[in-house]
Amino acid sequence: MEFIESILLLLSGIGAFIIGMSMMSDSLQKTAGGGMKQLLSKISDNRFAGVGIGAAVTAIIQSSSATSVMVIGFVNAGVMTLKQAAAIIMGANIGTTVTGLIVSLSAFDVSLYAAALAFVGVVMTFMKSDRVRRIGIILCGLGLLFIGLDIMGGAFNNEVTRAWFSDIFAAVSAPPLLLLIGVIFTALVQSSSAATGLTIIMVGQGALPVESAFFIVLGSNIGTCVTALIACIGANVNALRTAFIHLAFNVIGSIAVFVPLWIFSSDVAAILASVTPSTEMQIAWFHVAFNLLTTALLLPFLSLLVKLATALCPEKKGDSSETMHLRYIDERLLRTPQIAMMQVKREVAYMATVAEESLNEAFRGLLGDAEANAETIRKNEERVDFTNNELSNVLIQLSPHLSGKDEVNVGAYFHVTNDIERIGDHAENFYEITVGMREQSLAFSDEALAELRKMYEKVAKMFTVAINIFSESNSALITELAALEDEVDTMKNMLASRHFSRLAVGKCKANVSAYFFSTVHGLERVADHLVNIGYSIVSPTGDEDAYMQ
Repeated sequence: MEFIESILLLLSGIGAFIIGMSMMSDSLQKTAGGGMKQLLSKISDNRFAGVGIGAAVTAIIQSSSATSVMVIGFVNAGVMTLKQAAAIIMGANIGTTVTGLIVSLSAFDVSLYAAALAFVGVVMTFMKSDRVRRIGIILCGLGLLFIGLDIMGGAFNNEVTRAWFSDIFAAVSAPPLLLLIGVIFTALVQSSSAATGLTIIMVGQGALPVESAFFIVLGSNIGTCVTALIACIGANVNALRTAFIHLAFNVIGSIAVFVPLWIFSSDVAAILASVTPSTEMQIAWFHVAFNLLTTALLLPFLSLLVKLATALCPEKKGDSSETMHLRYIDERLLRTPQIAMMQVKREVAYMATVAEESLNEAFRGLLGDAEANAETIRKNEERVDFTNNELSNVLIQLSPHLSGKDEVNVGAYFHVTNDIERIGDHAENFYEITVGMREQSLAFSDEALAELRKMYEKVAKMFTVAINIFSESNSALITELAALEDEVDTMKNMLASRHFSRLAVGKCKANVSAYFFSTVHGLERVADHLVNIGYSIVSPTGDEDAYMQ
């Protein structure tokens, strides 16, 4: 009966540990969202920078699985190359060792302080400040983590239980079997931190020899790849390659260390015992050393790993599907709202370039500079409408999980995407004006064309300035944007007056008036939408008057 109670206690401890890790990781992601944005914005082809970013992000959010899923999302969205992803994954393996170091503190009597920490965290969750509440949840998670460890340790206070586990590991003392145990357990709980935590506790309680624990840790590094493999289901071939690189790196690293460790495990244990004060810390520092070593060994072969992944996961016919999808956003990124918002901004900026292309194409045809490409305009309009609808759904999903500046930006992005969608509609209208005039064999006079060209050039300049303001949050250009809008408004009235003057002397035909005024009015409305886009960085509704107040 005592044995059954001990097993239930052990399972309860594992549950508390995993819940604590999950609470801590989720809140750390939300609290450190700005820091992760800055780190991920520095992504480059420099492999050392990639490793550093992967290690830092994982150390911040305390989950290599979350980092791997995030990276797969970036690759699937096409904003990160395989080489960049591979370097970050290597870094993530180093960053996750921080969890083991935290767990190794269980060697000291910290359960009482952990419980107090959890209580402080609970009190903080009742505060009004979102940031204070999130920090409170982090403390609760950290407290639960140590409470879970304490419960797990308590399960081994029973001599029968400790002897039972000792007998099992004596029977399966062969390193390959221990490696397999680490793989299977980590794959089942989908948390290498939980596997490492339990291993550290069992070593500390004398239920597992230190030398055996080394091989279980190696296995847990392979088992943690299961989360990434699951995450790539339904993703494109590059995301699958990313998951393969993750698996290959961990498997090759474990194999490279496995044989020497099998031969010299006692020596490794003796070295660690001479530099660390407890058996728990021996396992934690072995985990650190193992991941540093495998990264150092495989980093020079990063390009070779990418080539191997590309060769083993080839493009299949049909992979380059024309099914419309968002360019910079993958559903996996929604698990990290702050990072997802960074990608939403990129998607909005891309949506604007599509609308701009349609506007340029349509107006070139209207001015007679070239034949407007109807298919390009049609496809771009479909793209803009699709992106508008999809971004609305994404923002609705993200909204409950955001606070501060990101929460304000949700409203701003709703307005900006609507303004871009309306610009796309105006581009279609300009094309229809061209078609209508052609069908009736009508044409603007040379003077009218020159005036429309000048007005369009102002609007085109506004487009560049507005998107620059939005993409770079460059409020210094708002004054220039407002000045350009004033010029467009003045030109609208001036062009109307001049058209009436030409009508009076017979230089223009009356039956082109409706097309002329529709064009001038359309350009003025596009300018209004561009002003809204520019002002969105200082006023969520894009309201110029609200900004001026």
